[in-house]
Amino acid sequence: MSEEKNVKLDRSLERGAGLLLPISSLSSPYGIGTLGDAAYKFVDFLVDAGQKYWQVLPVGPTSYGDSPYQSFSAFAGNPYFIDLDYLVEEGLLTKSQIKKYPWGDNKEYVDYATMFESRFDVLRMAYENSDFEETKEYAEFEEDNSYWLDDYSLYMALKFYFDNQDWSNWDDDIKARTPEAMERYKEELADDISFWKFCQFKFFEQWNKLRDYANEYGVEIIGDIPIYVAMDSADVWAHKDLFELDEDFKQVNVAGVPPDAFSEDGQLWGNPLYNWDRMEECDFEWWKERMHSNSKLYDYIRIDHFIGVVNYYSIKATSKTAKKGVWRQGPGKKLTDAIDSAIGDAKIIAEDLGVVSQPVKDLLEETGYPGMKIIEFAFGGGPKNEHLPHNYTPNSLVYGGTHDNETVVGYFKNLEGKNLRYALKYLGITKKSEIPAAVLRAAYASVASVAIFQVQDILQLGNEARMNTPSTVGDNWKWRMTKGALKKSKANELRKLAIFYNRLDDDEEEEEA
Repeated sequence: MSEEKNVKLDRSLERGAGLLLPISSLSSPYGIGTLGDAAYKFVDFLVDAGQKYWQVLPVGPTSYGDSPYQSFSAFAGNPYFIDLDYLVEEGLLTKSQIKKYPWGDNKEYVDYATMFESRFDVLRMAYENSDFEETKEYAEFEEDNSYWLDDYSLYMALKFYFDNQDWSNWDDDIKARTPEAMERYKEELADDISFWKFCQFKFFEQWNKLRDYANEYGVEIIGDIPIYVAMDSADVWAHKDLFELDEDFKQVNVAGVPPDAFSEDGQLWGNPLYNWDRMEECDFEWWKERMHSNSKLYDYIRIDHFIGVVNYYSIKATSKTAKKGVWRQGPGKKLTDAIDSAIGDAKIIAEDLGVVSQPVKDLLEETGYPGMKIIEFAFGGGPKNEHLPHNYTPNSLVYGGTHDNETVVGYFKNLEGKNLRYALKYLGITKKSEIPAAVLRAAYASVASVAIFQVQDILQLGNEARMNTPSTVGDNWKWRMTKGALKKSKANELRKLAIFYNRLDDDEEEEEA
């Protein structure tokens, strides 16, 4: 019994605060945030601001729609995030080569279409100037990532070969991965396969240096992984038996969530569901490999839609909405045991928002995984609302809002009536304009171990800076922070708040506070 208590204690979060900023939202001269100088400067800001955590969105290679939650791989890194200036420093590119390409005209938003047209051409030039395959570092990288690297690199080479079509539209022989087709394409596309391996080598090389820098200065990285993977991914193509597909490799049932206050049709995500019986027969090997890989990226791994581990919503693949799905039982503790066995020193955070059944609560209690609270959800339903700060428990995280929500300014701007009156009274203020600062203070003052706010909310930006509106396409995942947006005065403000509410130890400043 004492050993079990120690395990739960080890999973507890250190009291502190942090900021949520996707890599894509960092400033850079090349159209999208990267693992370059701006990332290091953001770490410096976090340190100055007394922040212990940097939360990012998934960092995998994005597919159609540009969502980091729909990736070509659950293991690979996004080539868009490779910093080009660092490749110049290595002698693999020149500034003049990079400047010949367009990178988008708006520094506040990512132009993904332009990114797709330019980025891979430039990376290909760097690849052609590289002798990475002859290095000891690459040999170690290839060995460490042998579970997924070959399949992913072949998949990407094939994807471009077949004009970026989903793998389900490729020729039948390679769609089915017949031995003859696999060998033929590996030979024919050998150079392209090598290019995609180069991209992964450079991504992880730059990522590891950035994470080491953050850790050295006391900042830990919170990563984010979607519970499901995209149908059009190397994972499904290479491991078809682990997903609910028919004999023609078509989806049988897909993922989503039922109708709620935010969507009368529910959300039809369309991701293939796992074949949990087959997963268990394989001792959850794919999940173990996935989590082990993510434990090398992050200090904390946030599992998006964690409730799907216990009970998940299954919708017929032919459905047009999510109205007529059914709830099915997930693997529960069998999967969390497998996850715990694979993550080493990393820790899990459960995104437990949505319909949280008693079995979900029981599993969280048993595993000791911290869950989440959202202050934007707090001001409706009266004093028992679980998202109100006085109802939090210590081993949890509180957010102003997440990447799927309006910004704090945008949300409260539209709040009216009794909910607004309750919010103002609860926060001890009289004006809407005072809400963003009051929400920040309420989160920091709470017993929740960690308080996380989006950078947009620290900067008090409106919904023009919203990251994602679920069930829509076209305007999501694009927001970028402009260079110099985070001022020294903002760092000082956050630092004093962190010290005042015991989220940072600093005896000298504590006396002044």
